Amino acid sequence: MMSTALTGHPASGAPHPDDRPLVVGLGGTARRGSSSEICMRTALEAAEQAGARVELFTADDLDLPMYQPASSDRTERAVALVEAVRACDGLVLASPSYHGNVSGLVKNALDYLEDLRDDARPYLEGRAVGCVSCAAGWQGTVATLTSLRGIVHALRGWPTPLGVTVNSATPVVVDGAVEDAELRLRLRLLGEQVVGFARARRG
Repeated sequence: MMSTALTGHPASGAPHPDDRPLVVGLGGTARRGSSSEICMRTALEAAEQAGARVELFTADDLDLPMYQPASSDRTERAVALVEAVRACDGLVLASPSYHGNVSGLVKNALDYLEDLRDDARPYLEGRAVGCVSCAAGWQGTVATLTSLRGIVHALRGWPTPLGVTVNSATPVVVDGAVEDAELRLRLRLLGEQVVGFARARRG
């Protein structure tokens, strides 16, 4: 059963009654029901089943003004995103491949994590990050996954050993669900790896 947390996200700083690891999902496209969003949700469901709290930021939440390094003005959406990542123990990033690279929507959202540079735990320090890339062909998926993992490294995060590439030229997502059994397994493993690392880091 899908958690209510997967339909949106609570107000930043909202108290939680337990101390489960928090895993944040970030990605998707402006097209509702996109392969990247469905795959991200599937990985987050696995993270939740592994004992994590989850918070989801899809395309509507990531519709942010272009990041401006010289400006400190932030919309409510930008503040919610930054605060969720600040509080999280791990992330799942999912991007479509646009011309062989991360989409502008996802990249702009990740640029806002510069707001975490002066934190005691800066950027993505000490967090596991599962990366998912989707494209209508294998070449784009591999290039985009490599870019996502490079961004995570630059932000001091730990890409999970497993990264998931999705060739959406084949019918892997049908009626809002991942149809392909092997892909479901890989997404589940990715979500579990994020939670496992988060627990290990907590000690």
